[in-house]
Amino acid sequence: MEKYQETFFGCDAVYEDSRIVIFGAPFDSTTSYRPGTRFASRVMRAEAYGLETYSPYLDLDLADAAIFDSGDLELSFGEMDKALAAIEERAAEILSDGKTPFMLGGEHLVTLGAVRAAAKKYPDLCVVHFDAHTDLRDEYLGVKLSHASVIRRCWDILGDGRIAQFGIRSGEGAEFRWAEKEGHTHLRRFDFTGLRESVAEFAGKPVYFTIDLDVMDPSCFPGTGTPEAGGVTFRELLDAALKVIQNANVVACDLVELAPNLDQSGASTATALKVMREMLLALEKPLLQAETV
Repeated sequence: MEKYQETFFGCDAVYEDSRIVIFGAPFDSTTSYRPGTRFASRVMRAEAYGLETYSPYLDLDLADAAIFDSGDLELSFGEMDKALAAIEERAAEILSDGKTPFMLGGEHLVTLGAVRAAAKKYPDLCVVHFDAHTDLRDEYLGVKLSHASVIRRCWDILGDGRIAQFGIRSGEGAEFRWAEKEGHTHLRRFDFTGLRESVAEFAGKPVYFTIDLDVMDPSCFPGTGTPEAGGVTFRELLDAALKVIQNANVVACDLVELAPNLDQSGASTATALKVMREMLLALEKPLLQAETV
């Protein structure tokens, strides 16, 4: 695997030495409202140099980390199955080499491909899901593979008790009832209440961590295809994301649903990059600290 020519800031280690491998999944063919997430990883790379590699939150620096950027996949926009297969193949390759895949969407359906790969390697895989939307429809407009049904498809693989959802504030009533009353997923409305308890329940188990950036309120993150009022702040998201990474066995993760074309100010892209930086450093933190002892 060769390093992408235009890498993310501080993510230019060689593959063999890296512990985390980034790849982009520029796909938004099932987007039901405003498209544009296919541009996210490309724009994030271009804008990354406006942000420092050093994190004052964690007192760590990406320049000291071992992170490899493998670039973007070339995905078929008209064939969901082919796109998901390509994502699964890339994630599986990274996992088989003992590394952590960090995927950048793309719409949320791309998560399914990476979860398929992770679940094959880790049969007891669990999922922590931050989002404004339930994503639990069994189908959307007659289609099973959709950004509106991605967590339902993950449930098809994992079953009950292995998916925890937070920040949820939009969806069909039937989706909420399916999750809450029938107990198929652990769904928390509006914020991150109960996150610590859910992470504790997954202790010792491999965790796939997926963040749909529309979990944030549109007032601080307008650059997304399906904005929903009533979301969390950047700092609330950051604190929650760090809590997951620092207390769970995160074996793979993703950051999805930035649509940079929908926020010409660039603020949403800058926010996504900052979330990404902190996640990468939190994943690297135990090894970075060990190296300085």
